[in-house]
Parts: sequence; structure tokens; C-alpha cells
Amino acid sequence: MKKIGFVGVGIMGKPMAKNLIDAGYKLVVYDIVEKALNEVVEHGAERGTSPKNIAEKSDIIITMLPNSPDVKKVVLGENGVIEGLREGQILIDMSSIAPLVSRKVAKELTKKGVEMLDAPVSGGQEKAEAGTLAIMVGGRKEVFEECKEILDVMGGSVTLVGSIGAGQTTKLANQIIVAINIAAVAEALTMGKKAGVDPEAIFNAIRGGLAGSQCLEDKAPRMFEGRYDPGFRIRLHVKDLTNVLETSREIHTAMPLTSQVMEMMQVLVAEGHDDADHGGLALYYEKLNGLSLMREE
Repeated sequence: MKKIGFVGVGIMGKPMAKNLIDAGYKLVVYDIVEKALNEVVEHGAERGTSPKNIAEKSDIIITMLPNSPDVKKVVLGENGVIEGLREGQILIDMSSIAPLVSRKVAKELTKKGVEMLDAPVSGGQEKAEAGTLAIMVGGRKEVFEECKEILDVMGGSVTLVGSIGAGQTTKLANQIIVAINIAAVAEALTMGKKAGVDPEAIFNAIRGGLAGSQCLEDKAPRMFEGRYDPGFRIRLHVKDLTNVLETSREIHTAMPLTSQVMEMMQVLVAEGHDDADHGGLALYYEKLNGLSLMREE
């Protein structure tokens, strides 16, 4: 069994790493946050000292980092993964970053004889803990097949969607749909309540029809309870939509709905809700309309 190096054991990376350990994989892990690192080491991982050190001790390296600049720094920077790599290794970047950055990183790794998969995830902390994430993968089919068993430990669905960068593009599409869907749920239920209809009755009436969705199922009950603990934080969704809009400018694609939901999220961040679940888009409508979707006792 190949040894796995894991860089980035934060909110998402930590349960993903733990699931790999529980499945019998030997892991060496690194994170700049000592508390998070200690927790995974106590779970059975070996402690790494730097991204370079992780690469030196591993066959396959997984990175789970906040954003594009972090991936570039950790992989390509000083004392980074690239300095410890040897020919024949594989890097799986499971961060959510810009597709163009994935391609740039992969190009540099190719010079070292190292393959790469971009494999961002969807599902948030709860599904990371359960090992049921949706994983969207870009890269060569042969490399994907070699790594699929590892990805299956962390994901409920693991899908190869194309070449390098395709995974990230798919994740951006996912985040567009999720953001707009949550906003639509909040907007529709707010309209219903303002008109004097119980929003929970609306939810139960429409959930089995065409308006039904995973976002409706997951987020409407949170809105009724006023429960906005993450989940998936608004600030992280803002980061993803930033990557969406930057990518759309690169390829000249109009994104009017995404731009509007981004503005809603920016308002919530400005008001201190950046760590709330993205279902907290309902708070934007609460402020706009002067009513709450919370269940009335």
C-alpha cells in the first residue's frame, strides 16, 4: 500500500485524512496550524515538518488548501512540495482553486516527471467526516484509475470529468448552482411567508416536484431553525465565486446571476456573518424584507 502525504488538515482536510488512516493507509501530514496537525498525528499519522518533507516521505501527495495562492506557495514555493519530489510520484490537489492555476502547477510538475490530478470536493464538513464527498477529478485516465481507490475512501461519488483543470471548472459550476439555488430558496420562502403562507408548508408541498433539490432539502430546515453553523462557510463560498468571476473574465462569459448572489454574500460578510453557513443567505432576505423564516413557536 502506497504511503500518502497530506498537506492541509483543516476543517475539510482533517476528517479526510482521518478517514484514510481508518481505511488502513499510512499517512504523513503537515499543516501550519499546530493544533490541527496534532489531532491527526494523535489519530495515527506521522508528523511532517514541511511540504518538501511530505513529498520526500510519500508516494502520493494530497493537498487540501484554502485558495490558489496557497496551492502555488505550498507546491511551487520555497521548501515546497516540488523541492522534495521524485519522478513517478503523483500530486492530488483537492483544494478549490482557479482552473488556470491547476494547469500552471501541473505544467511545472511535469518537468519533474510527476503526474497531477485536480480533484476538488463538494459536500462540506459533514460529508467530509462521513467520507461521502462528491469529488470532481481532472487529469489523465491512467492516473485517475491508479488513485481512485484512495479517492473512494473520501468520496461517495468520484468522477473523472476531463483533463487537468476540468475538476476545478466542474467545482466552479457546482458552486454557481449551489449559490443561486440557496438564494432562490430563501427568496421564494420569504415571498411565501410575506404573503401569509407557512414556509414549512410550502417546503413540504414543493420538495417532491421540479423545484425540489438537495439545496432545498439541506438549507430550508436550517432557515426554519435559524441554524447557520457551518456547514460550508459564506467566506469560503465568496472565495469560490471570486474564482468563478475571475475565470469568467478570462474566457469572456457573462455571469449576471452569480454576480448578484456574490453581492448578497459580500453584504453578509461585511455584517460579520462570514463564518455562517451559506444557507445564511436567508439573513440577507430577512434584512431586506423585515421578517425571518424562523419557525414561530
